[in-house]
Amino acid sequence: MSELKTAIVHDWLTSKGGAEKFLEALYQLFPARVHVLLKDKKLIETSFWHDKKIETSFLQYMPFAKKIYRHYLPLFPIAIEQFNLANYDLILSSSHAVAKNVITHAGQLHICYCHTPMRYAWDLYHQYMKELGCIKKTLAAAVLHYMRMWDSAGTSRVDHFIANSHYVARRIKKVYGRESTVIYSGIPLHLFSLASAKEDFYLTVSRMVPYKRIDLIVRAFSQMRDKKLVVIGDGPEMERVKKYATSNIELLGGELSDEEVRSYMGRARAFIFAAEEDFGLVPVEAQACGTPVIAFGRGGVVETVKEGITGVFFDEQTVPSLHNAILEFEKNRDAFDPLTIRQHAELFSDVRFQKEFKNFIDSKLSEFYESRYPSRR
Repeated sequence: MSELKTAIVHDWLTSKGGAEKFLEALYQLFPARVHVLLKDKKLIETSFWHDKKIETSFLQYMPFAKKIYRHYLPLFPIAIEQFNLANYDLILSSSHAVAKNVITHAGQLHICYCHTPMRYAWDLYHQYMKELGCIKKTLAAAVLHYMRMWDSAGTSRVDHFIANSHYVARRIKKVYGRESTVIYSGIPLHLFSLASAKEDFYLTVSRMVPYKRIDLIVRAFSQMRDKKLVVIGDGPEMERVKKYATSNIELLGGELSDEEVRSYMGRARAFIFAAEEDFGLVPVEAQACGTPVIAFGRGGVVETVKEGITGVFFDEQTVPSLHNAILEFEKNRDAFDPLTIRQHAELFSDVRFQKEFKNFIDSKLSEFYESRYPSRR
């Protein structure tokens, strides 16, 4: 067998979230040419990707693409389908939007690591529509109807799905009618130090987008003036969040280094997480520092946090529900042992991920070549 030619496809490189951290781990396993709809050149120059080969689509050259690329949603299908991957043997897509719908042919093996089916076309459709005015709502309804049809049809281009949690696996089955294998993403544990001594503040770290519900966390602490909250992150919701912030809430923005963020994670009394997230990488990072998590008990976080041992859940995305969880945590704060929390986080290490992911790829490649060349068995 000649040397395997591999291509990686990812949606876009415009920020450093969980999907982008996964992409780095994927590249370290399979150092191949990366294809994205567009990239933020400033981010690339100061990150892991500064010396890597990254191919972009025509969206890279659209006006104000870095800031308003989501407004180009109707062009995403055309853009992703323009990548010519015909000469590659193995296609690895890292997809939370359209990357999985890249065009492939029968002589290729396409494995998709699915972070989520496209959220604004499926799960968050009605929430997204609520935020729009009448004219925009009519246009968005038409565009997203088309996107759902195209997205569903494109799943036939994927040979095997990997889900980042059982929660996402259920959604892949519901939306696409496809089975998937769950392989949890991993974090580089060696970068996160166990901190036993905690300080008198709570922490949340997130992009400021609506479904992350940073507004909920800030509103909750604005009514608990005796408790300090530190918020790290930036995004389109920042101005709205600022309106709720009181003197006990510190908004640090998104310019902190990774080392500074990890320092806050280690020193925090607890980490607050209010999103219904597909996996939730940041709560795992907090636990790697020995910091307990107070989280909304839906989504992938119920698979990464052990209630009563590494954290506490709240049942509703409301201020009273979060208040009750914080009070419950404080009542039992001494029961949360930083070493035990750190040991739990080790289940989600990058080493474990690399082993499971590589074994899966090798297994599917073996099956693929056996079916392709039956006479060589």
